[in-house]
Amino acid sequence: MAEARRKSRVTSKLSVTDIIAGDGSSLSAELHALRTTLFPPASQKTLRSFSSTETAKLIGIADAYLRQLSIGGKGPQPATGTGGRRLYTLDQINELRRVLDEGSKGKRYTPHRLESEHCQVLAVVNFKGGSGKTTTAAHLAQYMALKGYRVLAVDLDPQASMTALHGYQPEYDVQQNETLYAAVRYDADRRPTQEVIRKSYIPGLDIIPGNLELMEYEHETPRALAEREAEPFFGRVASALGSVADGYDVMILDCPPQLGFLTLGALCAATGLLITVHPQMLDIMSMCQFLLMTADVLGVVQESGGTLDYDFIRYVVTRYEPSDGPQTQMMAFMRSLFLDRVLTNHMLKSTAISDAGLSKQTLYEVGRENFSKNTYDRAIESLDAVNGEIESLIHQAWGR
Repeated sequence: MAEARRKSRVTSKLSVTDIIAGDGSSLSAELHALRTTLFPPASQKTLRSFSSTETAKLIGIADAYLRQLSIGGKGPQPATGTGGRRLYTLDQINELRRVLDEGSKGKRYTPHRLESEHCQVLAVVNFKGGSGKTTTAAHLAQYMALKGYRVLAVDLDPQASMTALHGYQPEYDVQQNETLYAAVRYDADRRPTQEVIRKSYIPGLDIIPGNLELMEYEHETPRALAEREAEPFFGRVASALGSVADGYDVMILDCPPQLGFLTLGALCAATGLLITVHPQMLDIMSMCQFLLMTADVLGVVQESGGTLDYDFIRYVVTRYEPSDGPQTQMMAFMRSLFLDRVLTNHMLKSTAISDAGLSKQTLYEVGRENFSKNTYDRAIESLDAVNGEIESLIHQAWGR
């Protein structure tokens, strides 16, 4: 008891900033230790292998045909797991796509965009925390990579949850001038975008990580506006991403939960908007304010020479519970107002998604064997339906 009182007196002498900084440092160290435990020895994440059933579904062929390819020695040969299960890595799946393309008389199994099809830049936005932006963005980015697209995930949120989900701890693994800030900053330390892109452990998915450094852009832009910089703030994100667009089919921008200069830059760079919303009254009221403020600010940007040309705008309903009566009412309310701008499919609230997040993973990274099969199947079907609908919108924009 005496020792507890002594510690209490010591703590009371610390300033607020000392306490907050100390708690942040302690938490950061514990998270780093947890990551090292989860992903030894080099603390690097790896992607699991996929069963023949999953592989066939990802490619878009029958499992029996995949077996024929394997027996005939066409394409990479899978590893054999317990019980004789055939297991394919994503690199092998992509190689199978190329083999099928060579023998195809028209159908394309590798879905890369043609030169006539522009890179799709999708901004995932809302300024209310907890609306599911990062969960939506991360699962969409990984879904597109698993489907064979070349994907760039861009973390614009200083909290950097997207970065952490992909195996990088922001305060340890992302150093100064290694975020998108490096490519949009106003001084001589500005870097080419290509230099801040990192490969992820998922083939076909690259990432530009984030950390607290992104806040510098919010602080420096007002000064740059006063000094009338040659390139306006609202075009800098588009310019930075445009310089690497030739290497990608889709870019997914995880925006911060605020209508700041980074979010505005993302909105001006985007070809499509995904507005996440949790179907509860307070969240919808918050989204109302976000939409009104966004319209006002973007109007000013357009008057200043900014261009906005979206292929589509969609509202993505997240953490939906079909058995919740008020949520069902809010869904109907949104559909009556926004019509087909609300995605037909919705992301269900699921313990499977939450449990995967405990180990800094998405549901696409975790095997079905780790959950109750009904829980997993229900969650993955929901994710696939939402992401598949967005994929269809991209194809429509490309004219496919």
